[in-house]
Amino acid sequence: MKKEQMVGARLPADLVRELELIQNVEQSDRSTTVRRLLARAIRDWKLEHAVRQYGERRMSLSRAALDAGVSLWEMMDYARASKVSVQYDLDDLENDLADPAGSRRRR
Repeated sequence: MKKEQMVGARLPADLVRELELIQNVEQSDRSTTVRRLLARAIRDWKLEHAVRQYGERRMSLSRAALDAGVSLWEMMDYARASKVSVQYDLDDLENDLADPAGSRRRR
């Protein structure tokens, strides 16, 4: 697989204007601006998805952090900011210490 691939997308005019505004402020070309914004959007989506899965008890907190690519502390902070209660008890801690990858499924 190539290191980089060309991806095309049709964008509405108002979105293109916003993109051009960001390009001017950041003093960067369109490709760089789109890559930067897309990387941020993907990172945010992964975090939101992982915390949603955690909130639905589909995965442990440590697995959610691993999937989102953040530390356990960052995931705890994000869950708290997202009003998702941290569902973490002594059994969860013991299991996470025994399995740091968090590969077990939540009950």
